Amino acid sequence: MIKEDKKVRFAVVGSGHIGKRHAEMISRDDESELIAMVDIRSAKECEAEKFNVPFYNSIDELLSNKEINFDVVNICTPNGLHAEQAIKALEARKHVVCEKPMGLSKENCERVIFKALQVSKQVFCVMQNRYSPPSEWIKSIVEQRVLGKIFMVQLNCYWNRDNRYYKKGGWKGTQDLDGGTLYTQFSHFIDIMYWLFGDIDNIQGKFEDFIHQESTDFEDSGFISFDFINGGMGSINYSTAVAQQNLESSITIIGENGSVKIGGQYMNEVEVCNIKDYEMPTLKASNPANDYGPYKGSAANHNYVIKNVIDTLKGRTTPTTNALEGLKVVEIIERIYKLRNK
Repeated sequence: MIKEDKKVRFAVVGSGHIGKRHAEMISRDDESELIAMVDIRSAKECEAEKFNVPFYNSIDELLSNKEINFDVVNICTPNGLHAEQAIKALEARKHVVCEKPMGLSKENCERVIFKALQVSKQVFCVMQNRYSPPSEWIKSIVEQRVLGKIFMVQLNCYWNRDNRYYKKGGWKGTQDLDGGTLYTQFSHFIDIMYWLFGDIDNIQGKFEDFIHQESTDFEDSGFISFDFINGGMGSINYSTAVAQQNLESSITIIGENGSVKIGGQYMNEVEVCNIKDYEMPTLKASNPANDYGPYKGSAANHNYVIKNVIDTLKGRTTPTTNALEGLKVVEIIERIYKLRNK
């Protein structure tokens, strides 16, 4: 545990858009301190010079320097590197904040958890959509059984990812470093579904690659249906073949006592709340989406992630998304993708 009067010290590995977002949120919090940044490119190429901290070109170079002291390593690199780099940080006796996905297989996630248990360190998984006001609200009414029995859940994720996103020579779209559309684009929404309703079974799927044959190693669209182990049935309908801009990320819930739909481009708006004897409360405004220039991502809630890490390491709370939950999202996606690979 870190003492109340001490700052939590972070090193960020991976200095792309999300890595710099982590660095910015760490720098803004009075209880945290950015100690170092890492990327295979130079600080100038990453536009990371403004943070004015030591810059390294590999996680090994960072961890081998015994002259700098820090508590947490934030893994913000391509997906396929997450598990390996998390294990290296844990072996160096550092806590880990891991961007989604925690790994590209259940086996790799299990290796991370095993190492964390061995060295008694925390692993925080970044699932920042849990902090969106509509997500917090729907979590409360599901837990309080306001909807009664859950009959049907439909998750729709329709985004634009074209050649502005999949650039030649980059890691996005590759099987070994990206892993697939559900890992990179839509794992946040699968996490919300799992967070609300638990595990799934009897999975069936249909997949298609409509426009990305030249730019990715995998599908861009799919229809998935399943049963929830806790009762009810569900589906995930997704695509990155939407023209020009994102269309929607939504979850529709049909329950015994009524229906709810949370929609908008990033599951950030309550569009329908029709529940017997229930009055919809006024929610605080959602944060805007992460802005990548020509395309948009999920909600920019990384400040809450960093705050949760600080509060947990100072003994005030527990992780919002723990390592077991991070593993479970990966395991669900892995089971879905086994159907794709048949």
